[in-house]
Amino acid sequence: MLTKNQQKGDTFTVFILFLIALMVVALLVAIFAFQIGYSSGFKSIESENDVVINGQLVTARSLEAIEEQNKQFKTEADVAKQERDISLDNLKSLRVKLTDLETNNLQLQRTVEMFSSSIAKQGGIPLQVVGAKIEPLPENAFEYRFDVAMVNENGEYTQLVPKLTLLNNTSFVNIPLSPSTYEIKGISYIRGRFVMPEGFKPVQLKLSLSAGDQTKEQIYNWRLGKKKADMPMSLSQVPDVNNRPITSEDKN
Repeated sequence: MLTKNQQKGDTFTVFILFLIALMVVALLVAIFAFQIGYSSGFKSIESENDVVINGQLVTARSLEAIEEQNKQFKTEADVAKQERDISLDNLKSLRVKLTDLETNNLQLQRTVEMFSSSIAKQGGIPLQVVGAKIEPLPENAFEYRFDVAMVNENGEYTQLVPKLTLLNNTSFVNIPLSPSTYEIKGISYIRGRFVMPEGFKPVQLKLSLSAGDQTKEQIYNWRLGKKKADMPMSLSQVPDVNNRPITSEDKN
């Protein structure tokens, strides 16, 4: 049988355990409430940063990505604008140069016409070849260039008909020319290409010219210079016919 002191001690112990249990429960409730409050607060902060655009939810991260894309687009737009300005400046410069070239060309034409008229009054210039050159090309092809001069007595344009013939010791081959006729008042530039007939080995080349009442025949020994070191392997890769006047350097 318990004494009064033992009963009091037991009652005190139970009371202490009850207090501890209350404290533990209160602590657990506080922790649980904190977690719920933190989570709700975090979600609330996130929702405050979210916006709705055209009925779609846009988060803060997606807004940052959009802003970054906008910066990139702006940079690209600035670069494109600079390139456009440079292109416009280059185009403007080219137009100015083209205008200058057209002006110089008109001035040169006027000078040539004046000299042609003056020469015509003095009897003109007889039909003559002032430059000739044959260049080898790939695939057994050749390019011919002839600079022909003539000024008629009346100072007008005259139709020029050239003919090109390849000769050897026993036969000849007529080369079709394109164009087949030219207009001459001053200098005409006869240009074109042909493919050597298979098995034919020329010894000479004859150029026959007819303009008005004048004719001219020029015979050249068939002699070719060395092929250019940068000559393409295919004829289709060769640039267009060279229309530059024949100079002393070309004749060498």
